[in-house]
Amino acid sequence: QVQLMESGGGSVQAGGSLRLSCAAFGYTPVTYWMAWFRQTPGKEREGIAAINPNDGGTTYADSVKGRFTISRDVAKNTLYLQMNSLKPEDTAKYYCAADFRGGWRGLERDKYNYWGQGTQVTVSS
Repeated sequence: QVQLMESGGGSVQAGGSLRLSCAAFGYTPVTYWMAWFRQTPGKEREGIAAINPNDGGTTYADSVKGRFTISRDVAKNTLYLQMNSLKPEDTAKYYCAADFRGGWRGLERDKYNYWGQGTQVTVSS
C-alpha cells in the first residue's frame, strides 16, 4: 500500500507563485503515473497536470498550460507542481494521484487509484 502526502499549499496574492510537493511512502513500482488534480466545492475533481513515467512526457489542462509545471524526482519518490502567475480561479484543494497499473492515465480521474489528502491553495485578488 502506498500513501501520498501533499504539502506546500497556502494563501497567495494573484500573480504570485507556489510549489506543491507530493511524497509517496510505502511500496511503489519502478514506473508509475502521477498527476495533480484540483477541486472546488460543488464541482468535480479535475485533472490539471500529469507526467508519463515511460518518457517523462507531460500533459496539462488548458486552464493551467503555460503557468504550471509538473515535475518529478524519482529518487525521492516525490512529485512537484510549480504554479506561477496564479489567479483567483486557481483557488481549490489540490490533490496528487498515482496509479500502478499499465496503460495511459493522463488527466482522467477514474484512472487513478491512489490519492493524497489534499492541500488548500487560496489566491486572492
